[in-house]
Amino acid sequence: MLLCLDVGNTQLCGGVFNKDILLLQFRYDTKKICTSDELGVFIRSVLRENGIDYNKISKIGIASVVPSIDYTIRATCIKYLNHSPLFLQPGIKVGMQIKTVLPNEVGADLIAGAIAAKHIAPNENLLVFDFGTATTCCYINPKGEFLGASIAPGIRLMMESLHSNTAKLFGVDIVKPATAIGKNTKTAIQSGIYYSQLGLVQQLIDNAIIENEMIQKPVIFATGGFSNLFVETKIFNHIIPELVLIGIKLMLDNN
Repeated sequence: MLLCLDVGNTQLCGGVFNKDILLLQFRYDTKKICTSDELGVFIRSVLRENGIDYNKISKIGIASVVPSIDYTIRATCIKYLNHSPLFLQPGIKVGMQIKTVLPNEVGADLIAGAIAAKHIAPNENLLVFDFGTATTCCYINPKGEFLGASIAPGIRLMMESLHSNTAKLFGVDIVKPATAIGKNTKTAIQSGIYYSQLGLVQQLIDNAIIENEMIQKPVIFATGGFSNLFVETKIFNHIIPELVLIGIKLMLDNN
């Protein structure tokens, strides 16, 4: 079995694969990661409570965008799971060329999502949207080349920014609004956040198609914790919240 860890700015998302089957997913607050002992006990407990023997984990893969805790996570894997993890980083075989100006700056989570999308829809123009702490969009051409990305504040960041920087606006549940024009402050905030993200997505799709002279519409993926908010929009060909975990798993298969 393979353990895959997607370490984001808000949450660590974990997944256990048995061959191509995702047996288990779990989450842990990234800000609470202080020691390898705390994290190690948590991961062992999650595996045990879900009937998974940690001794059967054969490889561990990690895509991290929080370098300050990479040492702690590595130590956790070695001490509590008996494996040195493989981080998705420059020099690792990923099955695609990173054709940006500074390839080393591309986030591991973006690359993992791109790997999985390319595996699912090979030889296509691909746009991969990840709705997490940031909302990102990556473009992969039919040759499997990662050509670039767009990065914007994510849904939760938008809500927290409104709450923190205004006197009378408050935090709200993040849901799809019933109407575009809210009837009270809560629904007005929900509408503004949702439709600003929706407009961002559509504008990026339209401009990516024009700039890259795509003859056929790209295959469009959505992933991340908030991706299911957009199921009813019919914009996306695939909504796969666990796409990054699948990419990490494919990285382990190739290394």
